[in-house]
Parts: sequence; C-alpha cells; structure tokens
Amino acid sequence: MNLLLWVTIGFITIGFAVLNSMKKGAEGKFAFITDNMEDKENSTKAKFIIWWIVSTTGWGIVSMFLIVWCFHHYIG
Repeated sequence: MNLLLWVTIGFITIGFAVLNSMKKGAEGKFAFITDNMEDKENSTKAKFIIWWIVSTTGWGIVSMFLIVWCFHHYIG
C-alpha cells in the first residue's frame, strides 16, 4: 500500500477521534452560554465553539480532498 493511502486513513481516523472527543466540551459550553446569556465568560466559550466549527469544517474539506486524490491516484 502506498504512503498516500496510509496518510489519508490516518488523517481521517485521528481527526475524527479528536473532533469527537472535543464534541462533549463544545456541547457543554453551548449549554452554558444558552443558560447564562448575560455572563462575561460567554465570549471565551463562544470563541471555542466557533473555532471547533471552523476546525471541523477544515478537517472535512481536507479529508474530502485526500479521498479524491486517492481515488485519482489509484483509479485514474
């Protein structure tokens, strides 16, 4: 098997595990924000949630690129 395939599988697997483990924290912070609308700490927690969404989106885009690249390399 080629290194490209192993990098793709590893990136998707490790990224999924990391994002899934961070999901609980993001859910807890979101619940705290919705319960305490006037709290000063909300901006810090909101930034965490925004960066979690951005990183999840970036991971998804890179994963799709790697999958397409693997199909192009092995089939094309």
